[in-house]
Amino acid sequence: MKISFLLTGKTTDAYIIEGIKTYEKRIKRYLSFQIQYTQDLKNTKNLSKEEIKNKEGILLLKQIEANDFVILLDEHGKQYRSLEFAQHIQSLMNRNLKRVVFVIGGPYGFSKTLHERANGKLSLSKMTFSHQIIRLLFMEQLYRAFSILNHEPYHHE
Repeated sequence: MKISFLLTGKTTDAYIIEGIKTYEKRIKRYLSFQIQYTQDLKNTKNLSKEEIKNKEGILLLKQIEANDFVILLDEHGKQYRSLEFAQHIQSLMNRNLKRVVFVIGGPYGFSKTLHERANGKLSLSKMTFSHQIIRLLFMEQLYRAFSILNHEPYHHE
């Protein structure tokens, strides 16, 4: 299985970029992993939130293949404890999926079309995080899941 992390726009803060690089390197020890970015939208001041979500959705959908298993990181998604998330990752691997794509949208969420395309939704918390910081938090949780599955001492419970 290959995992892709699909993000709306570039990551901008240096500390987040550094953290993502750290966890990307660690995750790649376990399986094929790739981060993909869409281009940033320009001239959005006169667009409604729905128009922005739709434009971002078009850019995201261009990078999703027909047979991809797509999981949106969405505040209304399913929440897992770390051990449960590791079990969920294992169940995805057991399904022999070619590619699982985790998607983080922009600050206004996802378009209706992207919600309809998704195979699942995941929430990391009931709290709201910026679409920049959630990138790093998710990468850490993904790495934690693989360390749990491989019985490594990273996770303490």
